[in-house]
Amino acid sequence: MPATIILGGQWGDEGKGKLTDALAAEAAVVVRANGGSNAGHTLETSAGVFQLHLVPSGILNPDCLCVVGAGVVVDPGALLAEMDALRARGVSVANLRISDRAHVVLPYHPTLDRLEETRRAAVPIGTTGRGIGPAYADKVGRHGVRVADLVDEATLRRRLTVEVAAKNEILGRVYGEPPLDLEEVVRRYADYGVRLREHVAPTETLVQDALAARREVLIECAQGAMLDVDYGTYPFVTSSSPTAAGACQGAGVAPTQVRRVVAVFKAYSTRVGAGPLPTELHDGVAAGIRERGREYGTTTGRPRRIGWFDAVAAAHVARLNGATEVALTLLDVLDAMPEIRVCTGYTLDGQVIDRLPARDDELARVVPVLTTLPGWETPTTGARRAEDLPAAARAYVRFLEQAIGAPVTLVGVGPSRQQLVPLGLPLADPVRKGMATPAA
Repeated sequence: MPATIILGGQWGDEGKGKLTDALAAEAAVVVRANGGSNAGHTLETSAGVFQLHLVPSGILNPDCLCVVGAGVVVDPGALLAEMDALRARGVSVANLRISDRAHVVLPYHPTLDRLEETRRAAVPIGTTGRGIGPAYADKVGRHGVRVADLVDEATLRRRLTVEVAAKNEILGRVYGEPPLDLEEVVRRYADYGVRLREHVAPTETLVQDALAARREVLIECAQGAMLDVDYGTYPFVTSSSPTAAGACQGAGVAPTQVRRVVAVFKAYSTRVGAGPLPTELHDGVAAGIRERGREYGTTTGRPRRIGWFDAVAAAHVARLNGATEVALTLLDVLDAMPEIRVCTGYTLDGQVIDRLPARDDELARVVPVLTTLPGWETPTTGARRAEDLPAAARAYVRFLEQAIGAPVTLVGVGPSRQQLVPLGLPLADPVRKGMATPAA
């Protein structure tokens, strides 16, 4: 059975974890493909709220194999703490597997992350400070330490002897920071390796074996496609590729093995940290959405910036990722609003454009072209079928569907997996495939 990719269509925090958790009930394997402990997925279940950073969202399904793929950078201390917290709440992590090819976040990575962000003080990127960017930089620069090295102390010592010496040169000469103690780093990380060894595996083989056996494989991306290092709002992006292409690479899956690409969008826009957000709001509307949507970062706790839905950015993401369908989350956050706006174009230096500029200074100057739609001013949290949604809410969903260019097949109206409303026509229906006006 071909794989399904679940990716964020905006700047992260779209509700991918809830969707993955819901779909994982039928999955044999769930693979986390990219990112590190900078990501945060919140799952609200009958057993309580779970906040995950590295562990895949399928962990609550005891029959599901959960894989941390080769595209992830693993902070072993953070991962072990997350595993311990899950065990303490009665959740088994026996089915967790970590790619031996995944790279490791080392103690100098968060230090360099913090120092570089301080150096950029005038125009900070807004990183989480967890060392993710420096870890990916070492991976690409071929200075990285991988999980396969972590579980073999002799190899770990050999690699760290070279890398700690090199990083101490940078820390001392460039930043005036004290050096790291090689022996302390080796001891700590060798212990991590011992504790994680039973979970380490050639995960690409496990994933390929599952696909060959026609078992359901879900691949979840961290962050959102608008943070992609190539097609996002560079340089205000993450250091990996939270896209369908990145999902294949990070999970060890070929593009021809993918059947569905589900792009997850909020019914409005949010962003944490610096960078362009063309539809950003700075008024009471933003404050109301922030409080109703509990828009505070899972990883950092920072308040998220709020904006209207940006259909230009959404269409950009849907096209580049080959989205076969859309899941629209947090529709209920808009329940009390008398009117809702959607960005359907930009004005740049007096010219109307319908594309995403590559230059960050141009994107910072665009003025959104907004279309106003009526609100529904009716609670939607109890909706379980499409016909339970108010007519104006269905019209809003249809408008976004046409603007994005991919069918909306699920709508989220609350935090639990039971509050995912399946919509009308199946994906294969020619009305949806041709993107003609769908049924009411």
